Amino acid sequence: MPAPIRVLLVEDSDAYRDSLAFLLGRHPGIEVVGAVGEGAAAAGAAARLAPDVVVLDYRLPDVDGERAAEEVGARCPRAAVVFLSASAGEEEVAAARRRGARLVRKDEGVETLVAAVRDAAGRERAWS
Repeated sequence: MPAPIRVLLVEDSDAYRDSLAFLLGRHPGIEVVGAVGEGAAAAGAAARLAPDVVVLDYRLPDVDGERAAEEVGARCPRAAVVFLSASAGEEEVAAARRRGARLVRKDEGVETLVAAVRDAAGRERAWS
């Protein structure tokens, strides 16, 4: 059996972040290794925790998701990014395209997020 996909969550809502960590952690092959509430903390956490995938809320109060993704990429270049957003507006879609990242709307549900995490990690078939 392959090693689990290590996931770092970056989400400013404590309740939503805790719920996501719980729900993602219940899926085989996914291990939530950390969670932070600010974009400024994302890069340091990624460097320290070495996640395979960073699930990153696009709209954070301190920095936008694209800038946070750039900083994560600089500190942890092997980590893939999945943007999470309440909407899939032009700005979010364009940022995801520029970064080569998946974009998941928060209302699409955890199964869609799990599929995006597995896809980003290149392991969609390993645990299906």
